[in-house]
Amino acid sequence: MVSADPSPEVLDPRQVARAHRAVELLHSHVYFAPETEQHLTAVGLRPGRMCYFAGRSAAMGAVGAGAVIATFYNFSPALVARTIPAAWTLASPEQVLAARLDAARASLTRLLGDAASSDEVGELGELLREATTVLSPEGRALYAGHADLPWPEEPLLVLWHAATLLREHRGDGHVAALLHSGLSGIEALVTHTAMGRGFTPEAAKATRGWTEEEWDAAAQALADRGLVDDAGLTEEGLELRARLEVHTDALSADPWLFLGPERTARVVELAKEFSRTLVANGALSTSGLAKS
Repeated sequence: MVSADPSPEVLDPRQVARAHRAVELLHSHVYFAPETEQHLTAVGLRPGRMCYFAGRSAAMGAVGAGAVIATFYNFSPALVARTIPAAWTLASPEQVLAARLDAARASLTRLLGDAASSDEVGELGELLREATTVLSPEGRALYAGHADLPWPEEPLLVLWHAATLLREHRGDGHVAALLHSGLSGIEALVTHTAMGRGFTPEAAKATRGWTEEEWDAAAQALADRGLVDDAGLTEEGLELRARLEVHTDALSADPWLFLGPERTARVVELAKEFSRTLVANGALSTSGLAKS
């Protein structure tokens, strides 16, 4: 656990979320990059949703829709079932994983430019790789699937794979925190959008596949629990979301506790600089796969 009263030798709790935020885009940009769809459709997948669901779940093998629904959590089951398991009749998980690595290499090379081959990429990749050595797979199915994959040799892909492991490990922990709080996948989305930061209800419904009726029913269930009202989150709802973030941070603190304050600060410094470059070069273009 992260100390609530950090000393110079103990990691500041705020640094856990800060480190994950800094690293996140190094992995998640692939969901927006055109290279992802290009490489995954080249091995047989259909464009759009299938590339996302199959690309991210392939590490678990040729799983059915149930495994994807469980681990991705906040997507409509009906949306998932349109492409999984049909994807595996078009391309094997091994083909999808190889194509995804090719896409990550191509997108990072394009977006980072000269920095893609810099010493700093190697430095950050090795720091993150070391951070992943303390991660455990228990109760974290999506992370565990990716952790079983062999490490790439190229420094740029070491960086991407390490960022992927950290992202999926934290995501699995967040799902556990949501379950503990009693929020279903759609209820998690409703409460998140009710905070009024970033993700809108319209975007959530469009990208996660929920109907208006399903969304309204979830909102009513939350209102019955006293978590939302016409103005958004109630005081109780805000407290619940705050506890969720604290719980998620606690469940994902080990890599940064292992690295310690100085090396974690170096991760944040390097990763934020790379992330700024990614954004400046169009990494979050709305034309990408994640908006399909």
